[in-house]
Amino acid sequence: MTPAEATALVIVPTYDEAENVRSIVAAVLTAVPGAHLLVVDDGSPDGTGDIVRSIAADDDRVHLLQRSGKLGLGTAYVAGFRWGLERGYPLLVEMDADGSHPADRLPALVDAVTTSDEVMLAIGSRWVPGGSVVDWPFRREALSRGANTYARLVLGLDVRDITAGFRVYRSDAIARMDLGSIDSKGYCFQVDMTLRVDALGGRIVEVPIRFRDRVHGVSKMSRSIVLEAMLRVTQWGLQRRFGRRTRP
Repeated sequence: MTPAEATALVIVPTYDEAENVRSIVAAVLTAVPGAHLLVVDDGSPDGTGDIVRSIAADDDRVHLLQRSGKLGLGTAYVAGFRWGLERGYPLLVEMDADGSHPADRLPALVDAVTTSDEVMLAIGSRWVPGGSVVDWPFRREALSRGANTYARLVLGLDVRDITAGFRVYRSDAIARMDLGSIDSKGYCFQVDMTLRVDALGGRIVEVPIRFRDRVHGVSKMSRSIVLEAMLRVTQWGLQRRFGRRTRP
């Protein structure tokens, strides 16, 4: 299957995900057999890239973009977007490698974008009716809900899960963005991308998902990522309030 024949490109950034990568590849290709999957690996010392390379040798739907080191989530997705745009995929999907994003919701996310020309972005959302989280302590759920509520109010966007990383974009929307100006990391990257879609005038929809915490490996979230998101959201909110919008 060539990129022109594929329904979407699912981009999965990895760093030390050897325990998870086989299962996420299998889950994605089972859920959306007409899609391709690109793993953007940041030089994982645990051999994640080697595992993907061996899978790709037997399945032309699987691809590997190997990077030299740990360069961050945002830059991994931007590299994946560029790779997908160069090859003409109609939809570009963001998805974590740790199993927290339910692959069986991919068809619903894809449908949410393809059934209306107005929709540029579909978000797999934990915080809309029908959405939920599994195995989260109260403190973490409160932090996520609070951060999303703060961002929604400060930015004036009617998006309940603006920090979510399970997403489907129209490629033509990504192509209209200045990808070189994106320097956000972590959750802040997701907020940044949502603002850029809004600046293009695109409709954003949320599809409920059941989010499950990772079983294997270690979370990449840190205090610095959370702090960056809060500072950037405040900055962008002030800019929007005083007449400046995030550029596409």
